[in-house]
Amino acid sequence: MLNKETRFHIVGLGLMGGSIAQGLKRCGCHVTAMDISEDSIQYALEQGWIDDGSTHDNDFLAESDFIISGLYPSILIEWIKRHKDDFTSGTIITDVTGVKSKLLMHIQNMLPAGIEFVGSHPMAGRETSGVRFSNPDLFLPANYIIVPTEKNSKEAVETVRAFAKLLKFHHIAELSIDEHDKMIGFLSQLTHVIAVTLMNTHDNTHLVEYTGDSFRDLTRIAKINEHLWTELFLLNKENLLHEITAFQNELDHFKEVLSQEDTEEMKRLFVQSTKRRKYFDRKDTL
Repeated sequence: MLNKETRFHIVGLGLMGGSIAQGLKRCGCHVTAMDISEDSIQYALEQGWIDDGSTHDNDFLAESDFIISGLYPSILIEWIKRHKDDFTSGTIITDVTGVKSKLLMHIQNMLPAGIEFVGSHPMAGRETSGVRFSNPDLFLPANYIIVPTEKNSKEAVETVRAFAKLLKFHHIAELSIDEHDKMIGFLSQLTHVIAVTLMNTHDNTHLVEYTGDSFRDLTRIAKINEHLWTELFLLNKENLLHEITAFQNELDHFKEVLSQEDTEEMKRLFVQSTKRRKYFDRKDTL
């Protein structure tokens, strides 16, 4: 379990890595970090968000107890393959990756005995990237998903849960790999597809002086990292295609209702959507 002597190491000091570093330092933890950007390391050091940092990805590994990866999925697999023999026995590694099915078991099978990789997914983020935009307060209203497998010990899973509590996530849950990827296909990936598609429906930039909050709110997540989200969509292709088809069917139904001027069915759909949406309301703590 975690204690005041636990040494945390963050690999990838971007938005999420920087936010985690700040959250851990708030609790008085010892935090080191690796990033390919010397500027990001120096900025975090100047802010007091990390105790030490390096652009060399094998520094600090042997002396770290708990490692958090903020790497892209494809890079994470290669990083684990390269460093699987550099970790000290008892080390726990977790991640922030948005898809698990083609990643988690592959990584766990590469690691030697005594090293545990526990998949996790902070359901938090922003449309900006980089350590300068990081802020641990984004965790306060957010959910944290742990994705354990049969290869994980109860102790390791509880350690990751304690890590999420340390960062003050609003709600912590456990899902299987399949449950997680199906959930993320609907709640996150489909919503990004809708936002991107809406922005690409027309060249609508000339409407910027007339838009209201509804359009801004609906398309906020269309500001998207093309490299990361291409990887995530392809890794979860089957689930995402299923959700896109379900959405298309519902959109076709609404189109038919409108075409036929079926006011009763249209009202029923509005009432149903309003009722379902209320379950997702929350009081933000930011």
